[in-house]
Parts: sequence; C-alpha cells; structure tokens
Amino acid sequence: MRPAIALLLPALVAANPIEWEYDDKPDQKLIKIISASTSGNGCPQGTVITFGFDAFQTYIGPGIDRSEWTKNCQLHLNLQYPGGFQYSVVESTYHGYAQLDPGVTGTFLSTYYFSQDAGTTTTTRTSIQGGGEWALGQVYTKQDKVPTAAVIWSPCGATGLLNVNNRIALSSRNSSAFGQISDDDATVAFTQQVNLGWQPCKK
Repeated sequence: MRPAIALLLPALVAANPIEWEYDDKPDQKLIKIISASTSGNGCPQGTVITFGFDAFQTYIGPGIDRSEWTKNCQLHLNLQYPGGFQYSVVESTYHGYAQLDPGVTGTFLSTYYFSQDAGTTTTTRTSIQGGGEWALGQVYTKQDKVPTAAVIWSPCGATGLLNVNNRIALSSRNSSAFGQISDDDATVAFTQQVNLGWQPCKK
C-alpha cells in the first residue's frame, strides 16, 4: 500500500485522467472523477467548487456565538476506476489561515467511510495550539496520516463512493482570547488534499 494519487478537494471535480507514479495500480486513462458534492453548515452548495471551502470558517472569543466555534463539511466523491482494484485514504493535508490567541486550540478532524459500508470508519485528527506566531495569524499546512492499522478500503466488485466528514473546531482555556480559522486578506480558503493508496483486489 503506497500513496499513488493526490486530489485537491473539492476544487478538482472535472472528469480528467490522473497521473500515477507506482506499480500495481489501475491504468491512468481509466481513472476519472465522476462527481464531487458537499453537505454541511461549513460548505453550503455553490461555495466550494472554485475556491475550496471558502465558507468553512470558525471563530471563538467574547461575544461570539457558540455555533461559530465549530463547523462541519462532508464531501462525497465518486470515482470511476477498473474492476479488480480498491483504494483507501492514507493521508490528508489541510491548508488555510489561522489566528489563535494563547489558550486557543484549533482542531481538524476528518472521518472517512464508504457508502457501501458506512459502519466502518477511520478518523484522522490534527491540532494547532494558539499563541506565539499564531497570535498574529498566518497561513498553515497540516499533514495528517491515517495509521496503517486504521486504513479502510473501498469494496471490491463495486465502485466505492468515498465520504469525508470534515470538522474544524475551536476551544479555549482563556475566556478573553480570540481565535479564527478562516480566509485571510489574500482570500486563502480552507482546502484539503487527500492522498489515496491503491491495491489489487484479493482473489
């Protein structure tokens, strides 16, 4: 199992062939993204195709309603690929902007599952601790690997519809501190890059 493909979701929705780097993989000409859709209060329809998750923003601090402390965005990815192969998510990379006072923590969680087996899930989690360089605000890139023992595979004999349930949340140990995970002045939207591994189905 090795990472073989990187998709920028949800910005990449066109059904274009994807380049491959490793052996034991489907023919690149036969791999296509059929559709990508979203649901959740952090990614209302019409806001994600061009600019990534441009409404996936959280805020915390005095006077900010608790409903702004956490947001959810679920992706639904339908890939077309040849029979005899299956894929799994092996790594995620988050990119965006954060400004977090001391005592504020930003947490990113992604839960992956296939519609054909919704009871089997795996979750990755990564965090940013506020203060220091984060108090002034900056663009971040956070990488999050799925532990080998937690990898789940698409079903063999059927096209696997991948669901990625993303949640970003802010918490604070200081009632007077502020924090945000949002767009910055350069309109950096929250994006997620998902790396997939492929393997032949076992006969």
